[in-house]
Amino acid sequence: MKDEQLLRYSRHILLPELDVDGQQALLDSRVLIVGLGGLGSPVALYLAAAGVGCLHLVDDDLVELSNLQRQIAHGTEDIGRAKVDSAASSAARLNSDVQVVADALRLEGEALAQAVAAADLVVDASDNFKTRFALNKACFEQGKPLVSGAAIALEGQLSVFDFRKSDSPCYRCLYEESNDLRLDCANSGVLAPLVGMIGSMQALEAIKCLAGFGQPLVGRLLIVDAKTMDIRQLKLAKDPACLVCSQH
Repeated sequence: MKDEQLLRYSRHILLPELDVDGQQALLDSRVLIVGLGGLGSPVALYLAAAGVGCLHLVDDDLVELSNLQRQIAHGTEDIGRAKVDSAASSAARLNSDVQVVADALRLEGEALAQAVAAADLVVDASDNFKTRFALNKACFEQGKPLVSGAAIALEGQLSVFDFRKSDSPCYRCLYEESNDLRLDCANSGVLAPLVGMIGSMQALEAIKCLAGFGQPLVGRLLIVDAKTMDIRQLKLAKDPACLVCSQH
């Protein structure tokens, strides 16, 4: 680690749980972030600031005026620009040492499998069930940890599916694929700081998984009620009948 990096990340290095080895693990890591909206914006910014070596940003959307209420990686001047390009510029302003790969597309099929295989960890910051189920399956098949977050209206959820562990449940254990796929912010609204909270916690869980400290939210579902500020945890067990992660 260079002298400049020792200074930049000194507040991390002071933490006994992280130290030099943990920071080096972040510098050597590659994270795939799918979705650069309300959740993916704080994830990308905090992971860039924290010194994750390579961020692979994927989103096929363009910045719109209605995004700016909550998607803090983008500004008014970015309207009409690809979200991955806007987020990449914001991340580079925070930390020019971080390599950013930006793909303005929807990951599917072999491209999805290759992107997951190349990553050390995947962050699901998408806004639809189809993508979430596809990411979950790809991460399970590749044995990669998946940090999954969601926020709608006044409620947020967060969990970690660590497929390096044989007893970890998966996203399919939590949700059936027959769920209503129309539920999104455009139809239900979302409170701006709530996505910031969940996205920041996704970045925190990613750092814990990459650096190997603490107790990531594996086998637990964190639920945030922004209206009452109640934060609950539910145990999430592996579904023996799961079509993705259980043996039949």
